[in-house]
Amino acid sequence: MRIDQYLWCMRYFKSRNIATNACKKGHVKINGQTVKASREVLRQDKIEIRKNQVNYQCTVLDYPKSRVGAKLVDIYRMDTTPAEAMDNQKLQQLSQDYYRQKGEGRPTKKNRREIDDYLNDED
Repeated sequence: MRIDQYLWCMRYFKSRNIATNACKKGHVKINGQTVKASREVLRQDKIEIRKNQVNYQCTVLDYPKSRVGAKLVDIYRMDTTPAEAMDNQKLQQLSQDYYRQKGEGRPTKKNRREIDDYLNDED
C-alpha cells in the first residue's frame, strides 16, 4: 500500500491529496528517511508524520482494505507518539487563546494595565 493512501486510511489526513502534499514537503518519514508519496509501506515500518507542529509516530501493524473508522484505527497501527509532543500541542492551543482577535486593534490603556498586573504578579 502506498504511504499517502495508508495515511489517508489511518485518518492522519482528510484526503489523499493532502497526504501527497505532505510527502512532497518532506513531512513524512519512514524509518528515518524522507519518502515520496508512492513509497510502499511494509509491516513493522516506523512512520513519523509532522502535522500542526507535532511529530506523530506510529508503527505499521497491518494494511486496511479501505479507509477505516476512527475506533478501528488502532487495529492497523501502534501509536508511539511521545506524551511530551501531545502536551506541547495542548500548550500551543492554550497560548493561542490569549492573543487578541483580528481587527480589535492595539490594547487600550486598561488592557495594558491588566497585562502589566498579570505579568508582575508572576514575579
